[in-house]
Amino acid sequence: ALDEGHSVLFEGAQGTMLDIDYGTYPFVTSSNATAGCACTGLGVAPTRISGIAGVTKAYTTRVGSGPFPTEMPDLDARELRDRGKEYGAVTGRPRRCGWLDLAILRYAVMLNGITSLIVTKLDVFDTQREIQVCVGYCYKGTPIHEMPAAVEDFQHIRPEYRTLPGWQASTEGIRDAKDLPRTALDYLKFISDQLEVEIGMISTGPERDATVVASGTQFASWL
Repeated sequence: ALDEGHSVLFEGAQGTMLDIDYGTYPFVTSSNATAGCACTGLGVAPTRISGIAGVTKAYTTRVGSGPFPTEMPDLDARELRDRGKEYGAVTGRPRRCGWLDLAILRYAVMLNGITSLIVTKLDVFDTQREIQVCVGYCYKGTPIHEMPAAVEDFQHIRPEYRTLPGWQASTEGIRDAKDLPRTALDYLKFISDQLEVEIGMISTGPERDATVVASGTQFASWL
């Protein structure tokens, strides 16, 4: 298909922080879950890949044990969990919820070579008066902007937050960027600026077509 000029989409499973080599070992899966495994798993040369789309929620979740610097107290996480339906699809197990962690996202962008970001579940934040975003950590009194290299060091870090205003308006089902609240666009721009990666698509609800594709982006050119 590639030799005939067709576009081919490879979809990975799980997530960067569950990768057996580059995740928060031992709280990982049994295989590689980064973009590079598309080459080794499918036999496609790295030079044939023209772009990499990374997918992140507008906030952070984790299933089971493992480091989670921005995890909310359960009482605060409950509304987010219920609005986002953050329960295991098979087990029904509640997912741990927290604020978006840009240090971990920055690591994922670097490791995967992400060229366009997809932000899902933006509508889950519709009722939030303020939104906190982790921009780095304080490690034993020293500010750092990268994720700790050793899982043991997570116990010594404290997230540093930037507080952004919420939009307190419904974004559910919006399909055009011009219809998004200005503060929602500001939130997305802040993420993009911090990561130095375009945001190519946003999802605004559970329906397949509840998406906003950002015009003029690399992601839009793939469609």
